[in-house]
Amino acid sequence: MTGGLSEAGPHGTDEAPVILSELTDDGVLLLTLNRPERHNAWTLDMELLYNELFDRAESDPDVRAVVLTGAGRGFCPGMDMSVLDAASSGAKPYPTDRLPPRTRPLDCPKPVVAAVNGACAGIGFNQALMCDVRFAVPKAKFAAAFSRRGLVAEDGVAWILPRVVGYGHASDLLLSSRPVTGTEAVDMGLVNRLVEPADLLATALEYAGELARQCSPYAMSLIKRQLRDDQARGFPEGNRDARALLVEARKAPDYREGVRSFIERRPPRFSGLGDAERSGGGKEAG
Repeated sequence: MTGGLSEAGPHGTDEAPVILSELTDDGVLLLTLNRPERHNAWTLDMELLYNELFDRAESDPDVRAVVLTGAGRGFCPGMDMSVLDAASSGAKPYPTDRLPPRTRPLDCPKPVVAAVNGACAGIGFNQALMCDVRFAVPKAKFAAAFSRRGLVAEDGVAWILPRVVGYGHASDLLLSSRPVTGTEAVDMGLVNRLVEPADLLATALEYAGELARQCSPYAMSLIKRQLRDDQARGFPEGNRDARALLVEARKAPDYREGVRSFIERRPPRFSGLGDAERSGGGKEAG
């Protein structure tokens, strides 16, 4: 892997950052939640750095895909209990009104793959759900957790979850907050693929690397938009939008490059997606 995007803690200290960031030669950004002594429980520092790293990944054309995982034995078991205790008592409310929406993987125009290696609950559950694809180990534990903390389904999860697993499974998971293993999660469609622990990260990186090497970043950004927008409209509207987006895609250099690489039987050389390309058109393929 090449050098990471973040080399220091969230405030520029010499302490280990609460999220590790490494960019592979394929253009896959590996983000690792890094509080293993707390199983990567969520904190304000983690949330601030998380949003910063996603912002930078969006604007960096060298980043083609993102893999999100956790250090040690856990993915993220939810908010750190010290934060929850302070917030629930009113001693130190969590500043949700001053933070960006917790939908960064969903909002990111680049594909995001979750590699769930252990406990995944509360805000950790939400962030995994916001990813486009989820790989998990068989013994991973998923739990919404909200009803057992006196809370509601946060971050739009009551909208997303039924669209991923169906209304019945979503009702079960949100009302009961019961933990389900990776094995049960894949059966209900919450997880795309089960992978043994020793192979999880390599499998997720290989999958994301294939997206980075073989797929047009511009096309994937449009497809992510289609997938999100079509959940809230009927087929006629979705079909009309697809026709409009097709006209847009055919004007971009990636269309010609995709056709030529197939005809010439060679790997495609698509442009990266950065700030200038996200709003349409792309740039000349190298």
